[in-house]
Amino acid sequence: MKKRVVVGLSGGVDSSVAAYLLQEQGYEVIGLFMKNWHDDTVTISNECPWLEDSNDAMLVAQKLGIPFQTVDLSEQYKERIVDYMFHEYKMGRTPNPDVLCNREIKFDVFMNIALDLGADYVATGHYCRKATVEVRGKEVYQLLAGKDPNKDQSYFLCQLSQKQLKKTLFPVGELLKPEVRKIAKEQDLITAEKRDSQGLCFIGKVRLPEFLQQQLAPKKGVIVEVPGDLSVYKNTKTNFSSEVERLHYLSEKKQYSLTDGKIVGEHQGAHYFTRGQRKGLAVGGTKEPLFVIETNVDDNIIYTGQGKKHPGLYRRGLFVKNDEVHWVREDLQLQENQVMEVEARIRYRQSLEKATLHQTISGLYVIFDTPQSAITEGQFVAWYQGEELLGSGVIS
Repeated sequence: MKKRVVVGLSGGVDSSVAAYLLQEQGYEVIGLFMKNWHDDTVTISNECPWLEDSNDAMLVAQKLGIPFQTVDLSEQYKERIVDYMFHEYKMGRTPNPDVLCNREIKFDVFMNIALDLGADYVATGHYCRKATVEVRGKEVYQLLAGKDPNKDQSYFLCQLSQKQLKKTLFPVGELLKPEVRKIAKEQDLITAEKRDSQGLCFIGKVRLPEFLQQQLAPKKGVIVEVPGDLSVYKNTKTNFSSEVERLHYLSEKKQYSLTDGKIVGEHQGAHYFTRGQRKGLAVGGTKEPLFVIETNVDDNIIYTGQGKKHPGLYRRGLFVKNDEVHWVREDLQLQENQVMEVEARIRYRQSLEKATLHQTISGLYVIFDTPQSAITEGQFVAWYQGEELLGSGVIS
């Protein structure tokens, strides 16, 4: 009897080819399109209209001769993703909705619907791979980077569990993007030349300030430019009373006050900005572009510095609270006082950087060999060994 796979058909080329490949491999394939939260007032026109996507997904299903239906998950999406985003921005943090969307929607709500339909597996068009390894007589699932280094999406799946991986297939993970497009063209799939969608998971490109203004009211405040030669950047401490004090020092974000710089402009709300941001400041007349080095949502102040090399953008470490630490490889979870050499990234498409994990009683410190730019609270840090993603956590 054929194994049944439900494919999340998004209306893009990757999931279309995933469905075709599974069919070729002998699976019984069902296509499901997820309709999620969508508000035309904040999306940039024609960037990712869900109606067009659902229509393309349906045409792909017809071409392949597989059953197709649309499921409305907009209520769950609003509760689990949108409300969370508003809360995080209000607190001055910068969430990653794509990581959350995979954990909460695609591989939870959607997966449960698929399993109720009698599916043996759920499949998506993600560029990553799954493998297995035996640990103490038990089969353990590995999440591996996709073969295409330019399209590897393992970071977006960094919150998946063993239970979720067990039921998941990634058919395009072994392919390069041009190969995927070639297959789509050969099979005459309508999505073959379709541009990759950008922006929020299922929503498309949004005008973030307008999106946030639905819940977070504009509030005028000042923009302060902080010079790069501030004494706080020059005082490098080397003597510590304990290892935890050293880790805390390397991970601590800089604190600024109005007296540390000069007022150079106004903004409409510190909660609309994030560390490392350059666009939207509307301040001219500086030798180099201004970058946000810190936001203070309590006092509604944005602190900025000139140029990508401004020392206020950099630090060597970050901290993840214990309840925010997630191990894909549960068998490798660190115990208190244990350390692990890894490579890590703090955002999608960032190259992997050498780092050391330090598990303490209060949480996990990730200390990089070289200082990292714009480490941002609310984002996810993911750590790897070789091609394998071992775990992740929300940056505190």
